[in-house]
Amino acid sequence: MTRALLLSSLLLFSFFESSCKNFIGNPHKAPLPPRTVPVTNSDLRVEPANWWVGMKYNQVEILFQRTDLASWQVKLGKTDGVKLLKVEKGDSPNYLFITLEINPQAKAQKVPIIFGKGENTFTHEYPLLFRNRSVKAQGVTSRDVIYLIFPDRFANGDPSNDNVSGMLEGLQRHELTGRHGGDLKGIRDHLDYIQDLGFTAIWLNPELENDQLEASYHGYAITDHYRVDRRFGTNEQYRDLVSECHKRNIKVVRDVVLNHIGDNHYWMKDLPTKDWVNQWPTYTKTNYRAPSLLDPYASEYDKKLFSDGWFDRRMPDLNQRNPHVANYLIQQAIWWIEWAGIDDLRIDTYPYSDQAFCTKWVTTILNEYPNLGMFGEAWEHAVPVVGYFADDQPMKRANFDSNLPGIIDFQLCFAIREALLKGEGWSDGSAKIYYTLAQDYFYKDPYKNQIMLDNHDMTRIFSHVGEDLNKFKAGMAFLLTMRGIPQIYYATEILGTGYEAPSHGNIRKDFPGGWAGDASNKFTAEGRTEAENDAFNFTRTLIRYRNATPALQTGKLMQFVPENGMYVYFRYDEAKTVMVVLNFSNEDKTLETSRFAERMQGFTKAKNVTTGDVLNDISKVAVGKNAPVIFELQK
Repeated sequence: MTRALLLSSLLLFSFFESSCKNFIGNPHKAPLPPRTVPVTNSDLRVEPANWWVGMKYNQVEILFQRTDLASWQVKLGKTDGVKLLKVEKGDSPNYLFITLEINPQAKAQKVPIIFGKGENTFTHEYPLLFRNRSVKAQGVTSRDVIYLIFPDRFANGDPSNDNVSGMLEGLQRHELTGRHGGDLKGIRDHLDYIQDLGFTAIWLNPELENDQLEASYHGYAITDHYRVDRRFGTNEQYRDLVSECHKRNIKVVRDVVLNHIGDNHYWMKDLPTKDWVNQWPTYTKTNYRAPSLLDPYASEYDKKLFSDGWFDRRMPDLNQRNPHVANYLIQQAIWWIEWAGIDDLRIDTYPYSDQAFCTKWVTTILNEYPNLGMFGEAWEHAVPVVGYFADDQPMKRANFDSNLPGIIDFQLCFAIREALLKGEGWSDGSAKIYYTLAQDYFYKDPYKNQIMLDNHDMTRIFSHVGEDLNKFKAGMAFLLTMRGIPQIYYATEILGTGYEAPSHGNIRKDFPGGWAGDASNKFTAEGRTEAENDAFNFTRTLIRYRNATPALQTGKLMQFVPENGMYVYFRYDEAKTVMVVLNFSNEDKTLETSRFAERMQGFTKAKNVTTGDVLNDISKVAVGKNAPVIFELQK
């Protein structure tokens, strides 16, 4: 090492060490060493790595990082319809933000960005590409059924990437919160299974790099926004997976994390600006109280703590009020949609991000991709609170509109889970479903809400109902006949089990048969038990029936007040009427149907959707304890 380079490195380390200790509130006991970037063009970090001509979003702000880069001057060489709009510095001497404006008529080209310092120059040729006209941004709708896949726990298709040199965590399959080796190839290898069940969309928990010291398997502590975690595969393998899904008419949902990053993200060793993350004198976590944003009596203290506090000690909270952070997150989302062909976005911890930024993020992306779907995670405990974050909510006095098309309907999830367990009361049990649906006016279009029985953060539904197969079927019948976009968590169809205790790793178990040497292969009927095949076939039958029945996808919904533990509703359009009866009691029941005449008038018989049996007298309906029955009414 030369004397000059050694001195530069020592000064750089001093800068980083001061940064970590004095204004980051870094969670590590001691600052991690900086990733020193030598002054060579090959080590220039460029994000996004390229853009496209013909985009509505035609002013792209490129983040450049390299040691002492801010001391260099910037100009463009010869271009065709590209202007240099701005060159901005951060607080770190190692970043420049360079904004290019791309003329709508500009051709694909390599834009020469010339950096100069005294007599020294180097050039980065920034690629502007023709747009890929393949299928993308189709949007997931109520015509779809989503299969939620935890990539690390579904299937290990390529054991060679289980351990990657230089990454902090390797294979730890014996640990609940360790990495187990699932990957993109494992998902692709089992698309036949997913397609056979009838799923028309898959949602993967985050697949981007999480190079964290611990629990990196879950994906929600991103350390590189433009790189698929190498233990899952490559960027190209992700794009190929999306392409293969599209060939099978399966859409792909990307899981987006706007609120926070992992504490081992390269930014945390060298913040571009001092306000890049929301900083506190010491580690300060959020109060997790989203109602503070709409509470007319809320304190500013509670609002700030909710929005700016860290979600977790190892998840620094991004400051989206910083315009460079905002631009980065908007462009990163657009880049992945355009590059990989993503169809829909699920937004993690949606209420925790700055809401003015979220509105801009949603609006900008939908301007580029009008058919793209989105649904945000708002794990809250009242419909008005959840509805606040959905598009065009009725609370006009809030002077706020997220423009977010859909929301994850936790209230409906909580309601069905309660109904499956709790005895009947005036507002308890099945009445909880009734009251929840009665508040659908809080949503501009509740059919755009994503609905579920469980997900990767909840006790699995089969465990929740005490491994009662009838209750499982009642929940599944509700999910697949209700308004909204149904989501089923991987392995639910084979009666996957797991409680949140002792850790979330327990609800994210490996899919049996996804690893070589597994004791059983539950991807096949031969590997499943009789009860598992019963559940599998019930689920498959209902998914396929929903896929073939527009009344269950976009038809109207009429519900009746629950009585004696019996909850009845209808889905209908001009072509078909479907009657759903859910018996939430511990007794076999016979239901008199006369009070449902306004929906049953003109029909004389009914076909049981799951068994194919025909009921010739529909004046009475027999339903087993804790069981569902679904009828297609016939004349």
